Order: sequence, then C-alpha cells, then structure tokens
Amino acid sequence: MWIDTHCHLDAAEFDADRDAVREGARDVGVTRCVIPAVQRAHWADVAQLAQQHGDAYALGIHPLYVPQAQEADLLALDRALTERRDDPRLVAVGEIGLDFFVPELCTPDMRERQWFFYTAQLKLAQQHGLPVILHVRRSADLLLKGLRQCRITSGIAHAFNGSSQQAQAFVDMGFALGFGGTLTYERSLQLRRLACELPLSALVLETDAPDIPPQWLYQTAEQRALGAAQGRNSPAELPRIAQVLAELRGMPLPDLAAASTRNAQRVLPKLGGI
Repeated sequence: MWIDTHCHLDAAEFDADRDAVREGARDVGVTRCVIPAVQRAHWADVAQLAQQHGDAYALGIHPLYVPQAQEADLLALDRALTERRDDPRLVAVGEIGLDFFVPELCTPDMRERQWFFYTAQLKLAQQHGLPVILHVRRSADLLLKGLRQCRITSGIAHAFNGSSQQAQAFVDMGFALGFGGTLTYERSLQLRRLACELPLSALVLETDAPDIPPQWLYQTAEQRALGAAQGRNSPAELPRIAQVLAELRGMPLPDLAAASTRNAQRVLPKLGGI
C-alpha cells in the first residue's frame, strides 16, 4: 500500500484522462492520494475528486495564488472547514506556506502579504484541529517561526529541500518531510544524503503530480527544443520513486511502504479513518 501525500489530481494537465490516471496509480498499489487545493476556486473540485476516487483532500490558499487572493477567501476557508468538519476525507489545511524563489513574490510588499495569508491559515488550522501541508521553497525558517507562534503540532513539509538543521526542526515539531521526484536525480546529493540520515519515521512519499517529474521523465531544455515532450508526472510514479529511496537507504521496498504509510497516517490522522 502506497500513499501519495501530495498529488494535484485536479490540475488541468489531467483533464483529458484523469480517471485513467488515478486507476493506473491504483493498479501499481497507490491506494490513497492526498489532493491539496491551491485556491478557493478549486476547493469543491478537490473534495469531489477525493470522494469519487476514495482519496483525501486539503483546503487552502497556495502562496503562488496569494497575489490574487482576497481576505474574503480566508472567511470562506473558515466556513468551508466548518461545513466539512465531519468529512473524513478532509485531512489538512493546505497547500499553504511561503515561496521566496519566484521573484515576483519576493518584494517587501509581497513577502508581507504571503506572511499574512500563511499565518491566517495556520490560525484556522489550529482553530479547526487540522494538520497543515506546507509549501517550502527558500522559506523554511520563517515557516518554522509561524508554526511556533501558532503551535501547529502535525503536518507535512512538502517537497522539502532544506538543511539538515531545518529538517530536524520540522521533525521536532511533529512534522514529516515529503520526498518525491527530486530525490531521483543523481545530482541531488544533499537531498539524498538527508533522506538517508533522517529517521525513517520522518519520511513520507509524494509525487506533486503533474509537477516535479522524476529523472526518467525529465527532458532538458535542449531536448525539448529538438521536439522531445516533457514527461507528465503522475501518482503511478510513486512506487518507482520509492524504490530509489529504498535503495539509497538499503532497505526492503515493502518495509518502506509500511513505514511511509504509517508516517502519513500519523501526521494526517484522519487518513487512517478513510
């Protein structure tokens, strides 16, 4: 049994064959996906997809969508979390966080706006008793500051690629770290070392599909210029990503499947009740 703890099944890239993509993942053992929302307009869609496919979902406002978000969206999120509080498939507030990689989001005004939406959503997660799924891109220290202020005690640092000290800080706060396609690149030396050094209990698996394709799907800019199509990531890639991690850690693949599933259910407790 595999759990893809981060899969954007609602993305437009899957519009033509979404059901087939999900069934293909199920065929290779991905029994559960967590589908995080990125903006208010997607909340109903992720909930419906989770219901249709027996999956789980999270509701939130992604930092890349903060520029167009309104404060009214936070009130709407509070209402949505209240209305869906008895839905066992609603497992977290997410995808939320901070992004200091995209230049347009790094201006002083936009950094302040991101912080406002991040901390407001942390307070909602605390109020509704839910974990959080965090977008972490050059922002780990400030994310941790917010978690300490709001006393969030569970969740996932998605696509983690920070330092070992930052990783340990998340782990000490009860979080798991999400590892996916980036791990499969041989040049990802620091990330691979971190994935081996962390305790097994700190790891969960994800694809971030259709984004972050693993190495076997990636095409360079030069290859794309020559007509090669960029491979689309999907939740069906999770077992192969897991195989890379199992080989790096020198452990049997079934043991990793059991541990990563157990970890996901620990940091997103409602997963175990679906």
